[in-house]
Amino acid sequence: ERSQQVYSIIDKSRNMYMPFGGLSLLDHAVNTTLVLSNIVLKKHDKAGLISYSDTIGSTIRADRGPIQIKKILHALYNEKEQIKDANYDLLYRSIKNVVKTRSLLFLYLNFESEYALERALPILQRINRMHLLVVMLFENTELEQMAHREATFISEIYTQTMAQRLLFDKRSMASRLRKNGIKTILSRPEDLSINTVNKYLELKAKGMI
Repeated sequence: ERSQQVYSIIDKSRNMYMPFGGLSLLDHAVNTTLVLSNIVLKKHDKAGLISYSDTIGSTIRADRGPIQIKKILHALYNEKEQIKDANYDLLYRSIKNVVKTRSLLFLYLNFESEYALERALPILQRINRMHLLVVMLFENTELEQMAHREATFISEIYTQTMAQRLLFDKRSMASRLRKNGIKTILSRPEDLSINTVNKYLELKAKGMI
């Protein structure tokens, strides 16, 4: 069986600073990348890494050598959230320069508005035409709790209504990505690792990579 390339691509812009369960979204993405990379290497595929915000951060070309997991671990250890927005044009150019053959790309990001998705969608579609792209979106579990909490006062009802609307918007964004042919998983932060690994194993079993 031919060894396949699997890249973890991490958005480390300000949208990834949001904390859940004591960890930021970037922390969850970093932890998942380590888990996935380890399994990818054990499955005799090649693991790689790209991180980005308004600039390109870590870039590790996919490989399956004995020190690859150490290289990825070292790069991830130094990753920090950035205060600026993500530059998707720059990400596209970086992927084009680094990933030379069709590969499986897991892209961890967080859209908080339809405008942000609108800005990124054309670039994501271009990336998806070159590679098998899987977008990993984060579900806001705290909003989920607000949306289902019993409300009595007007202020509580308002908060609950806003939470429900934001949850709807996030699910609508995931649906729009799928309608545009981009594989998308809307995941609770604490379930990110298992959802990512399951999708990798599923795509590998189907021979899609």
